[in-house]
Amino acid sequence: MTLSSMESEAPKSALETEFSDIDAKEAWGVIFQHIRSECLNHDFTTCEAKKKDNVGLNRYRDVIPYDHSRIVLNRGPTEYINANLVKMEKAGRQYILTQGPLPSTTGHFWLMIWEQKCKAIVMLNKIIEKKQIKCHMYWPSGKHPGVDDTLDLPDVGLKVQHLSETEASYYITRVFRLTEVATGESREVLQFHYMTWPDFGVPQSPTVFLRFLSVVRKSGALDSDVGPAVVHCSAGIGRSGTFCLVDSCLVLMEEYGADAVKVRDVLLEMRRYRMGLAQTPDQLRFSYLAIIKGHRDGLEDDDLDNSEKDIELEVLDNHADEPPPLPPPRGESLARSNASSIDSQPSSPEADSVSEADSDESESSTEAPTRPLPTEPFSESMQSDSVSSDPPSRPLPELPEHMSSSEGSLEVNSNPDSPVLSESDDGLRERRKSERSDRNDRMREKIQGMKRKQKQADEWQQLKRSIFQPMNIGLAILVLGGGALVYSYYASRS
Repeated sequence: MTLSSMESEAPKSALETEFSDIDAKEAWGVIFQHIRSECLNHDFTTCEAKKKDNVGLNRYRDVIPYDHSRIVLNRGPTEYINANLVKMEKAGRQYILTQGPLPSTTGHFWLMIWEQKCKAIVMLNKIIEKKQIKCHMYWPSGKHPGVDDTLDLPDVGLKVQHLSETEASYYITRVFRLTEVATGESREVLQFHYMTWPDFGVPQSPTVFLRFLSVVRKSGALDSDVGPAVVHCSAGIGRSGTFCLVDSCLVLMEEYGADAVKVRDVLLEMRRYRMGLAQTPDQLRFSYLAIIKGHRDGLEDDDLDNSEKDIELEVLDNHADEPPPLPPPRGESLARSNASSIDSQPSSPEADSVSEADSDESESSTEAPTRPLPTEPFSESMQSDSVSSDPPSRPLPELPEHMSSSEGSLEVNSNPDSPVLSESDDGLRERRKSERSDRNDRMREKIQGMKRKQKQADEWQQLKRSIFQPMNIGLAILVLGGGALVYSYYASRS
């Protein structure tokens, strides 16, 4: 169902009128810039993130947590983690928005979940997107029971056990048991892994996104009587902010009515807790569209049979096997002075970008890199050059030919329940399970290959230093010695 079809069935709300006006004027970039400008007035500090011991714990130099809302760890090797508690009191919601864990911060991530008594993790990115590592695989795969179903975290005194995994067409639900080793106390933690949200983009359809939100809600993970849900993508601002914005606005509309909720004001309130949430004009537009549809139609029930038929386009395309597209044009950057410390794991460029300078520091211009830059550090001798930056506002892409411009919708198919595949459900599940297993194997091979290449590069650099450093010293001695002899010769003659 498109926005235009919804309008024909009921009077337009103030939010629908606002959406239609902005869409007609193609003014999403302008609206987004106004939000950025307001956030420049924030004077929140980020001192902890800039400390020498903490800069290496940030995935991006320019996506760091505000001091006033950051999560503080109570034990373990550090009290710092790149995460903020976002409180939406009127909606009765609390979220922890955080970056995708690095190999060196996996223990900190699970310790935060333990200490904050979180019931669930909402993961909105793949491990590898466009052949780039976006997040460390911070959970045990459970592919071989008794072999790889447990992850030990001795630095924080915890262990994670993979209990089960249920796969739908566009998301996976996993159940883990998180145990404190010293006391033996354990809790179950859910993970809702949305698999088809493209980087720098939006889901193909509000319908499947809202069904995913419904699944998360029905688990009780967002309820006020449990710990805050952990929501992350790669940087923990773009896709994560969009998810929380849609959820909070729908809750507020249910409580106070559609006309009492201003999406822009809700986003500005959320950005007081973590910088850069909902980081592109397209994500802002999608938020409006999903909120309107969710309020009009309600959150639809989801089940495995239906979800198999509501397959988004990305499910049919294996992004990890495609050549990466050119990076989006780079705009203004926060240009934080933090330098990531380097980890032993391989990494690749992060495409998540922060949308504005929400802190007290000024922005600076950053040119687009001519090639991808590493994001997860390769070795301790290197520093990360990745700076997450916001693509400049631009006109939204034209709608597909089969849609009229008046529809103003991102829907791929006006009938979301139309079947896409003709296979039986059992056969489809088995085929997709086999394909995912193959993709996981390929992903491991890619990571190992990247590690081997980086190791070879490090060894070559070390060899060059071992050869050329003595040569340079010897050459310097010869030059200085020769100079001294020449000086002595002319001095004796004079």
